[in-house]
Amino acid sequence: MKSDASTSAAPLKGLGGTLRSSEPARALPAVALAVHLLEEAADFLVVHLDFPAALETCERACQSLAYDALAEEPTGGTFMEVKCSLCVVGIQALAEMDRWRDVLSWVLQYYQVPEKLPPKVLELCILLYSKMQEPGAVLDVVDAWLQDPENQDLPEYGSLAELHLLRVLLPLGRLSEAEELVVSSAAFSEKQRLEMLQAIHTARQQHIQEHLIPQEPQKLSQQGSFSHKLLSLLMLLRRLWGSAMSHLLSQPFKKSLLAALILFLLVVRFDPASPSSLPLLYQLVQLFRRIQKATLARLYPLVLCD
Repeated sequence: MKSDASTSAAPLKGLGGTLRSSEPARALPAVALAVHLLEEAADFLVVHLDFPAALETCERACQSLAYDALAEEPTGGTFMEVKCSLCVVGIQALAEMDRWRDVLSWVLQYYQVPEKLPPKVLELCILLYSKMQEPGAVLDVVDAWLQDPENQDLPEYGSLAELHLLRVLLPLGRLSEAEELVVSSAAFSEKQRLEMLQAIHTARQQHIQEHLIPQEPQKLSQQGSFSHKLLSLLMLLRRLWGSAMSHLLSQPFKKSLLAALILFLLVVRFDPASPSSLPLLYQLVQLFRRIQKATLARLYPLVLCD
């Protein structure tokens, strides 16, 4: 950007002759004074790296040109050329001071309407705001400039329209407006038109992928998260069940369970005082008596025979 400032000022050197900035403005015409101030501003910007001084010098020069324009109608291309070069240096100074957001309003205060902006100034604004990832700031300005019939006859119209499409419309996702610009504009050759339509098609495919594909991973991630939680819960239950079974099947517990069972049988089933044990005891008594009778019946005949 620094080389642009020196380049913009170079063709205008010598128009005003040798002049110190301390000389009164009325000693020379406003254009000659503006040329000298332009050279000073370029030196501040490129050589001294004094960006505030460069900006202030550009503003003084632009004010002198504005006063001259009110006094009489500017003649020739030198007036517009000097004004454009001053704005270029001022834009670069603002960018160097990290005041790039003020660039558009600063420029428009000297041109009043977007349609009157020089192509070089408009190009710098597009590149600057696009680089800072805020292309929407220049959207309306560039649209107004491109729709002006007088600007459509300029040789820079095609390059600015292409720059607007690639740096502003496509990043903002305004694909329909980009297609309309390509189809309706006669400034493009057939090759340029095909290339820009291909760029629009590529941007549309990318836009579709960015909006549709992320939804599937999101669903998969949700399902994966639910499956992971369910698996973790099952593993926890499995560990709890294994711990409980290992505790139940441990040797001390087996002994305790066997002792409780024996105690239950002894106390509950064989307790004479327990009503539930009476039928069992009665059956045991009857069985014992039958065995006794059978045994005595076999023994007594043998004794009598003897």
